[in-house]
Amino acid sequence: MNGTSQLGDFLRTRRSQLRPEEAGVPTYGERRRVPGLRREELALLAGVSASYYTRLEQGHSLGASPEVLDAIARALRLDESERRHLHDLARTAKPRSRRRPAPEHLTEPTAQLLDTLGHVPAIVLGRRSDVLAWNRMGHALFAGHLDPGAPDVPAQRPNMARLVFLDAHTRDLYADWPGKARAVVGNLRLVAGQYPQDAALHTLLGELSAKSEDFASMWADHRVKACTVAQYEMRHPLVGSLTVTQQTLSQGPGPSLVVATTAAGSPSRAALELLAQATTPTAPARSDSRLNAG
Repeated sequence: MNGTSQLGDFLRTRRSQLRPEEAGVPTYGERRRVPGLRREELALLAGVSASYYTRLEQGHSLGASPEVLDAIARALRLDESERRHLHDLARTAKPRSRRRPAPEHLTEPTAQLLDTLGHVPAIVLGRRSDVLAWNRMGHALFAGHLDPGAPDVPAQRPNMARLVFLDAHTRDLYADWPGKARAVVGNLRLVAGQYPQDAALHTLLGELSAKSEDFASMWADHRVKACTVAQYEMRHPLVGSLTVTQQTLSQGPGPSLVVATTAAGSPSRAALELLAQATTPTAPARSDSRLNAG
């Protein structure tokens, strides 16, 4: 996985997914052998020469300006996340811009924030969706079947993408599993565009592609999606059905804090409160030394 191939694959896939009528390109009733726009049609819409666009798609022209990339993004009808992804791919395709990602860790301020959230389910995710930390409610809601101490050991850290695709408990947790799965893949696409030299990311993507046909199919679709705010209906084994809003609070290039909230006064809020009660650790009975004296 390198920047050049990712850029070409993204452009080809998105071009094939855009029908001529969606782009306002007349076909005059002709029968087309392949779906989507032709290279010369997209080049015309973007205001560049067909030969230049062809070289860009084939990885032979790596000097596209931001203005040209924006023109291509408009021609492809990309949204803001997809437009940024296109710029990331063009930038990482240049050898001088490639960078190896730094190791990730939980910072003390983030640990304090996680602890302060109390009864709000929260987890801290790295760029590859590794769980760097979670509070008690985050563990109970998202992965109560796993060891609560797993994130503390780097070699044993759960990975949310791996759980969504390969773990039966997590798959059953989401009523609309395909929607959650597409969001996970879309976010990994964004990360892959930003960090093409991330060997651990390559390993994760290879594992998911080999073990999950669903992942391989979604990955080949080249859809990108920034996981910021999304609502999910969850079917929790302890408290039943509840609807949560998952919000990703980005902290720049470092790890992100994901929180799950519910509407005040809703059955979902009551379900979370019940989950908090059900998972509250009970303090061991304290013996009174005075009773044992003498």
